[in-house]
Amino acid sequence: MFMLAELQDTLKVPPQSLSLALQDAITQELANLYFDKVDFRLVMFRPFVGEVLIAKLKRCDKAGLYLSLGSFFEDIHIPEHLLQQPSKFDEEEKLWIWNYNGADMFMDLEEDVRFRVVQVKYPPIPIEQEKDARPFAPMAITGDINADGLGLVAWWS
Repeated sequence: MFMLAELQDTLKVPPQSLSLALQDAITQELANLYFDKVDFRLVMFRPFVGEVLIAKLKRCDKAGLYLSLGSFFEDIHIPEHLLQQPSKFDEEEKLWIWNYNGADMFMDLEEDVRFRVVQVKYPPIPIEQEKDARPFAPMAITGDINADGLGLVAWWS
């Protein structure tokens, strides 16, 4: 779920520095570029395809479920074709219902949902955004709950 990343940079040596020894020219450019900079290690959230996570159900619509990992990450979508089957959307309650052997299992808001990561996307940064648009999501996760043990955690307790 978390990974350590290394950053890489390209160094441009200007023509006037080419009269110096190559190592001296590179050292001088590195000092100009990174002088008094801080070394750091970056830990990033990046779930792997096939990884199973638990998140809170934040909202539902006909397109599926929208989950959140708290204030940490909120761009998780479970499309309707990847829900437990057979499932139906209740327009009145605005919730999805899984029909399990004749019993209706409601997918209530704020419940914990265990899901499997199907896809991780990194959409391009929009050049312009409308004022009322949702904030740009640098990463979007598509999940699946159509398997035993997946779905609302309460179902399997």
